[in-house]
Amino acid sequence: MTIDGQIEAFLEMLAAERGAASNTIAAYNADLQDFSRHLSARDRTLDTVTPALISEYLASMEKSKASERTQARRLSALRQFFLFLMKNGIRPDDPTADMSAPKLPKSLPKYLSESEVDALLRTAADWDSPAGIKAKAGLEILYATGLRITELLTLPAEALSTHADLLIIKGKGGRERMVPLSDAAKRAALGLRKGQVRPGRFLFAGRDRRFAMTRQGFALLLKEVAVRAEIDPARLSPHVLRHSFATHLLSRGADLRSLQKLLGHADITTTQIYTHVLAERLERLVKTHHPLAKFNSRPIEV
Repeated sequence: MTIDGQIEAFLEMLAAERGAASNTIAAYNADLQDFSRHLSARDRTLDTVTPALISEYLASMEKSKASERTQARRLSALRQFFLFLMKNGIRPDDPTADMSAPKLPKSLPKYLSESEVDALLRTAADWDSPAGIKAKAGLEILYATGLRITELLTLPAEALSTHADLLIIKGKGGRERMVPLSDAAKRAALGLRKGQVRPGRFLFAGRDRRFAMTRQGFALLLKEVAVRAEIDPARLSPHVLRHSFATHLLSRGADLRSLQKLLGHADITTTQIYTHVLAERLERLVKTHHPLAKFNSRPIEV
């Protein structure tokens, strides 16, 4: 039983049945190919994989200084893969069933302050060039909607061209959601379309107008805006803007359930990474409005 053929079948299932994005499929493929190389180096086949071999693979990753996040991600990919093999009767068991993933340190989402986002938007507006127009449109739409970068770059050319106040987005797993549109985002999209001599299929067209702009190309555009705005470019990315969108909404009174719908999270536990913002807001509310706050702020006399 060859592993490469089964990996291909698994990836096809992800695309056809789960509607997985191309980046997700590529990530699964990379992780499973790494395991495939591990098997080949030991002259083992897929049907001879045992829990001991999985443990050895995990130990080899730790020995090679792979990060805990990488180890956890690859184990997750293997679990999904072997469950697929079991459901299709290719293997009778799941050798990863009793494997424990490394505990990942809890990290808070990285985001920009409202003043920093304002500085980026002003800088992009002052950047008088086709690149500046594209950067402004990208910043306005990402910050106004919280879209993922893939969702932004696959927007059709006529997106945001109507008077509608909502945009229907097809996100991860083919799930659709509606996101409100700001007037600033609509104006930025209109400015981008007007600046295109040869409109393509996508609002953010690449050099070849038949295709969308690449993630790498858009990331470089953001870095340039950050440098011009005198913000550390390492702190800016499309996902940081998504985190900023969520963080700023919560800090101004939004609730987690509404935010979950706006971000397109399947499970609210994913949205709960932003609860640090809620905790900070509640602390400010108590200190500002509680009747005894002024007394509690006084030093205790002994």
